[in-house]
Amino acid sequence: MKTPVFDLAVIGGGINGCGIARDAAGRGLSVFLCEQDDLACGTSSASTKLIHGGLRYLEYYEFRLVREALREREVLLTAAPHIISPLRFILPHHAGLRPAWLIRLGLFLYDHIGGRKFLPGTTSVNLLTDETGRPLKKNFSKGFEYSDCWVMDSRLVVLNAMDAAGKGAAIRTRTRLLSATRTGKAWTLNLLDKSRNEEYTVQAGVLVNASGPWLDELLARISHTATRENIRMVKGSHIIVRKMFDHDRAYIFQNEDGRIIFAIPYERDFTLIGTTDVDFHGDPGAVAISEEETSYLCRAASEYFTCGLTPADVVGSFSGIRPLFDDGKSDAKAATRDYVLKLDTGHGEAPLLSLYGGKITTYRKLAESVLAKLSPFLPDMGGEWTETAHLPGGNFRPDGFNAEVDKLLTRCPILNADLASRLIRTYGTCAGPMTAAIKDRQGLGKCFADNLYGFEIDYLIKNEWAKNAEDVLWRRTRLGLVVTTEETEVLNTYIKEKISAEEN
Repeated sequence: MKTPVFDLAVIGGGINGCGIARDAAGRGLSVFLCEQDDLACGTSSASTKLIHGGLRYLEYYEFRLVREALREREVLLTAAPHIISPLRFILPHHAGLRPAWLIRLGLFLYDHIGGRKFLPGTTSVNLLTDETGRPLKKNFSKGFEYSDCWVMDSRLVVLNAMDAAGKGAAIRTRTRLLSATRTGKAWTLNLLDKSRNEEYTVQAGVLVNASGPWLDELLARISHTATRENIRMVKGSHIIVRKMFDHDRAYIFQNEDGRIIFAIPYERDFTLIGTTDVDFHGDPGAVAISEEETSYLCRAASEYFTCGLTPADVVGSFSGIRPLFDDGKSDAKAATRDYVLKLDTGHGEAPLLSLYGGKITTYRKLAESVLAKLSPFLPDMGGEWTETAHLPGGNFRPDGFNAEVDKLLTRCPILNADLASRLIRTYGTCAGPMTAAIKDRQGLGKCFADNLYGFEIDYLIKNEWAKNAEDVLWRRTRLGLVVTTEETEVLNTYIKEKISAEEN
C-alpha cells in the first residue's frame, strides 16, 4: 500500500493545531492532523471560556498581545456568533488594591488599542443601586463595566477541524505519533490508530508540533536539532458552583496576591469561578484541581460575594495546563502568554516548527504567523483568508441569534423552544440540516436525557468525531453537568453500538 504524502502534518488536535490545519487547507495545501485522544481534550477545553484581550496583561506590558487579542474578539464573534457571544464584566473597585485611576487608565487602553467596533465601551457602575451590586458585600460601592466575549471553547476547536476537513484535510483522532524521522526534504511519521490498534505511516514535507503540554515529550520522538527552549507548564483550575446571581453579567475580582479571578454565568444554572496559576510538573494528562486551589478560589470569591463559598458548595471542577514559553520569569502569573514559534530546518532539510504558548483568543493570528514562517517551504500556498470567513454554522449576524431560533422552530415545529435555542447556540445554521428529516417525535430518535436525542448523537458521530459519551457531554454539548451516571452509561452503549454497526 502506497504511503500517503502531504504538504503539511500537524501534531495536536487543540485550538492551535486545528486552526493551523484549517488555515493551511484553505490555502490549497494537503494537510494531515493527528490527535492522540479526542479533539480539545486537553488545554483547549479547560479554559475560562473567554475570548478576551487579557486586561491584566497590560500590567506586564504585553501590549502587542493585548492589541492583537482585542482585535480578534470581534473577528471571531463575526465568524462564530453561535458559540461566541458578547459578555459584560463588572470590576468592583477594591480599596487598598489597584487605585481607581490605574483601573480607569487600563480600561481606557482596553477600549481603544484594539480597534473596537461593535462591542460597547467601559462605563462606571454604582454597585449600591445597580442589580450587579446585590450579590456583593456593601463595602463595594463603585465599579466599572466593560466588554469581552464568551466562547464554547471545545466547540471552537471542533468547528476549526470540521472546516479543515471540509477543505480536504485528513483529521485523525485517537491517533498517536510513535516517531517522526527526517530524511532530506520529507518527514516520515509512524502512527498508531488507537481505535483499531493498527500502525501506519504517512509522509509530509513540513511538520508542526502543536501538542501543547506534550511538546517537550513529543520532541523526544521526533528527529530534531537539540534546543534549549522548553515549555513551562502552568496549571489553571476552575470550580463550578450553583448559580450565585440572576443577571447576565460576569465579575472580575482583584485579589491581594495580585491575581484576578472571574465569576461567570455558566450553563444557565451554574457559576464558573477561576482561575489559578500554579507551576505543574508531571503528566499533563493527569492534571486535576488540588484542595489548596479549591480553597483559594472559594476564599477569593468570598472576599466579594455576600454569600460566601466553601469547598462543600463546589459541584464540579476542571483543570488544564497552559503550555507557556519558559521565559525565566519566577512567578507563574507573570510568565508571558504570548506565543513563540521555533523553526528547525536541520541542515537544509524538511522543516519542523514547534509552537510554544498561545491563547485561545489569538489562535487564528497564530495560525497565520505559523504559515507565514513556513511560506519559504510551501511556495504554492495561497494567501490569508480566515479573517472574513465564517466557521461552520456561523453564517448569520451576531445579533441574529433569536431570529435563527425562530427559523428553526418554524422549519421543525416538533422541537421545543429550549432545545431549539440550545441547537442554535451549539451548531448555528448547521442545526437546520441536522433536523431536516424530523417530522414527528419518533424522528427525534432515542431520548437519553432532557432534550438530548438520538438525531443529535448520530450527527456528532458522523460529523464531529464523537466516539463516546464523554466526547458528547463535555466537549460537544456541555451537558455533562445535568446528565446522570445512568444516562451516561446508556449513551455510551448507544454510541459504541452505532459506531460498530457503521464499521461493519
